[in-house]
Amino acid sequence: MIFSFRRRRATIRFNMIFSFRRRRASRAGNDEGNSDLELTIPSHFRCPISLDLMKDPVTLSTGITYDRESIERWIEAGNGTCPVTNQVLSHFDQIPNHAIRKMIQDWCVENRSHGIERIPTPRIPVSSYDVSQICSRIMAATQRGDDKKCRELVGKIKNWAKESDRNKKCIAENGAGCYLSESFETFSSISIQKHEGLLEDILSALTWVFPLGQEGLSKLGSTPSLRCMVWFLKSEDLSTRQNAVLALKELLSQDERPVNGLIEIEGVAEALFKIVKVPICPTATKASLMVIYYLVSSKATSDDQKITSQFVELGLVSLILEILVDAEKSICEKSLGVLNGICSSNEGREKAHSHALTIPVLVKKLLRVSEMATEFSVSILWKLCKGDNEGHLLVEALQVGAFQKVLVVLQVGCGEKTKGKATELLKMMNQYKDRSDCFDLDFMYVKRPY
Repeated sequence: MIFSFRRRRATIRFNMIFSFRRRRASRAGNDEGNSDLELTIPSHFRCPISLDLMKDPVTLSTGITYDRESIERWIEAGNGTCPVTNQVLSHFDQIPNHAIRKMIQDWCVENRSHGIERIPTPRIPVSSYDVSQICSRIMAATQRGDDKKCRELVGKIKNWAKESDRNKKCIAENGAGCYLSESFETFSSISIQKHEGLLEDILSALTWVFPLGQEGLSKLGSTPSLRCMVWFLKSEDLSTRQNAVLALKELLSQDERPVNGLIEIEGVAEALFKIVKVPICPTATKASLMVIYYLVSSKATSDDQKITSQFVELGLVSLILEILVDAEKSICEKSLGVLNGICSSNEGREKAHSHALTIPVLVKKLLRVSEMATEFSVSILWKLCKGDNEGHLLVEALQVGAFQKVLVVLQVGCGEKTKGKATELLKMMNQYKDRSDCFDLDFMYVKRPY
């Protein structure tokens, strides 16, 4: 009954659409005598799921034909049965129905006077076998050191990915990232300058094949690979720099081990800082902030603050505070995360302490952006204020309304670490409330425990 109702509804819809197109075509051809003719799509040309004209008909193991896009969505949603027959599918192979597709194309051509356009012949989607074969060929070319052949094969993978998201997903799910990472490491070890074009192509493909397996992570996180990515971070080509920072962000989000190797590479701090200071695009800015966050917040840098000192000397604290003034949510969260990591060092706290925007901006972000932004803001305020022996920062915080906001943070609920820091902040500020000219505590909107 559901499919019957949908067919009736679709017939009405198509009749209306094609009646309009028929009338429009008639007016264009001065043929008003046939303006009331209606055109109905043959039922076997319509997908049983979407009830639209099929563009890429495929047949399942049950013998029922569907439009590829519709049946793929059905299967990806976790369904394992045929929508029409409700039979369990013995396999999910989708066989192109060339006969139906050719009939649909012929029908479109015959009725082009009704405003119907011929559907293009669809490209055959990439299969797991295709991906496996090309990966094997890439590895063989890599072992031979054949730059030209390897670049040709990587280009083929990129072309497949451009054809459809389905192809891109198939390539990523069948382990192409691991092979590309190994090839990237191998040619990086030989000579970056000599194989620059190939390495750029591999890097651009790597940005969409994450997540990688452990083997792929180890290859991409190796010293030669990291040096190559940093080398590309310094490139004059904007897309190359963007691909490099995106790859680094994805790598570090999966595995923190490469941080030690990355901080030892000369010029990495300057290259990342430049992407934030002179934005390429919001995506690249966010990726660069995330890489910096991993570098300044990692356990690997807790004892050695060299990389943090480099960022402070470059002026990252001032840049972050300027960004925070009117940043959108995602960039705001990442910027606060970076500032929180930097303020774990003495140099970072001193720089933040001396900047006029620090306290007003941090207090402003409390309870206004997101829970994550609030937690970072509380953490930064706590780090700055606990070392404020003279109380200047605490008085300034009181003057801009920090006491009320931190109190509300406790009332609305937060994590245990944030709760502890917020409690300490309130105790510290309470000691200096008599020195604040603008201290005005209003409990009207604060929730009271019963």
